[in-house]
Amino acid sequence: MQEKRVKNLETEVLSDNWYTLNKVRFDYQKSDGVWQTQQREVYERGHGAAVLLYNSEKKTVILIRQLRIPTYIQGHPTGMMIEACAGLLDKDDPETCMIREIEEETGFRVPEVKKLFEAYMSPGAVTEKIYFFMAAYSDAMKVSIGGGLATEHEDIEVLEFSFDQVLTLLNNGTIIDAKTIMLIQYAQLKGVFG
Repeated sequence: MQEKRVKNLETEVLSDNWYTLNKVRFDYQKSDGVWQTQQREVYERGHGAAVLLYNSEKKTVILIRQLRIPTYIQGHPTGMMIEACAGLLDKDDPETCMIREIEEETGFRVPEVKKLFEAYMSPGAVTEKIYFFMAAYSDAMKVSIGGGLATEHEDIEVLEFSFDQVLTLLNNGTIIDAKTIMLIQYAQLKGVFG
């Protein structure tokens, strides 16, 4: 339900080169009852999904490494981020998207994914909501080398770590991607590996 505390919403497109950046003006009624005109820049890039691929027998997870240029220009030494497999929904439902992205990025063809939760990752400026999943994998499910799609200019390295290694990478600051941290902590809290 939309709050009645927002009215006179106006949107101006600032850029639609990659995704859409809007300037949004609106009147907002503060908790003291006073109305105030505000404006924000809002980035619209669609919704996404992320998955932690795990093998409970081997006590391993599959993660990926790829260049993330925003991290590089913000001072990350290489811009190469270790992350959970993820992707934009591209008009698919979250489950279909995730199964497709797993195969494209990692080369594993999994029969199903289990939804965990949904979260807005940066609700102050970005409209994107991420759907979080876990999926069991086995070596028999490997159907290709993965690496992403050349048509999307992806150059993805597929990594298999023990869960203990992943926890070390998280604790020493090597893994600094929010969606990946959330999935690792979920697996740890739920005792996925005992």
